[in-house]
Order: sequence, then C-alpha cells, then structure tokens
Amino acid sequence: MMKRGNNGENGGLMNTIIGRDTCITGTLDVKGALRVDGEVKGKINCSGCVTVGTTGHVEAEIEAESAIVAGKMHGNVTTTEKIELQANCEMNGDLRTKSLVIEEGATFCGGCSMKDNPPDLGFLNQTEPESETANSDND
Repeated sequence: MMKRGNNGENGGLMNTIIGRDTCITGTLDVKGALRVDGEVKGKINCSGCVTVGTTGHVEAEIEAESAIVAGKMHGNVTTTEKIELQANCEMNGDLRTKSLVIEEGATFCGGCSMKDNPPDLGFLNQTEPESETANSDND
C-alpha cells in the first residue's frame, strides 16, 4: 500500500467506491468523492461528494461538500454546498445545506435547515437600497 503525503501531489482527490456486496461499519474519512452502492453504518466525513447509489443503503451521519441520494439513507446529512434527493430515493433524517434539490418521486421524512446565506437570485440586489439611500444623502 502506497501512502501519499499531504502536499497535494494528487490534488487531494481520492475516489472511493463501496461495492454492492460490501458492508462497512464505522467511521469513513474520505478525501475526494465517495460512492456507496453497498451498505454503510456509522459516520461518513468526505471532502467531496457522497453519492448513495440506487442499490446503496446508508445508516450514518454524513458531513460532506455535497451529497446525492438515489438509494436508501437513514441519518442526518450536512453539506457545505448542495444535497440532491433523486427520484425513488428514501431519505429519513435531517438535512443542513445551502442548496436542496428534491426530484419528483423522492421520499423525504425529516427537517431541512438552509444556511444563513441567501441565494443570489440575480434580479434581487440586496445592497441596492443602501446605495440609493447613501446617494440621496449626498444630493
């Protein structure tokens, strides 16, 4: 087994796949992306995207950059960017994220908390009223 240093020679990416017939219990710390087509119980810490495939079954707490759930997920998911619940998935747990996509046919039982940063919708310029007020004081 070859160990790599933390000097970024591989860009910090290590893609990991947990196959259909694999069952893992414990804490997973993954650099890069993780795909689960088998079963995971415990906790997942991932620097990239965690994907629970259609045959995947996860009973874990997940902390990641983003997550895609297509299979069965039981546990809380916290991401810094986005969570996507695909059609036919079964999600039981609370979500904390900036962005959430739920496709038609997905089952979601839990709560969702969006981070305090409001989305940039483009047509709503939140700093514009302050600018107008500042300009009117100078007139």
